[in-house]
Amino acid sequence: MKRPIMILTMFAALMIGGCSGENAKEIFETAQLEELQKNHAHAKELYRKLIQKHPESAYAAKAREKLDALNRAGQ
Repeated sequence: MKRPIMILTMFAALMIGGCSGENAKEIFETAQLEELQKNHAHAKELYRKLIQKHPESAYAAKAREKLDALNRAGQ
C-alpha cells in the first residue's frame, strides 16, 4: 500500500514542478505592463515569446496586433 502512494506522490510532485507558470495570459499581461512602462524592447520580446510558445491561443493573436503596432510606431 505504501508503494503506490509513494509513486503517486512522486508523480504529483513532478507534474507540479514541471509547470513553468508562464501561460499565454501571464506573458501577455507582463508584456502589456512592460509596454505601459515604455520598455518597448522587452514588451516586443515577450509578445514574440508568447507567439512562439502559444501560437494558436487568442492571446497570440492579440500579441501579433500589439507587436505590429509597436513596429509601425517605430518602438
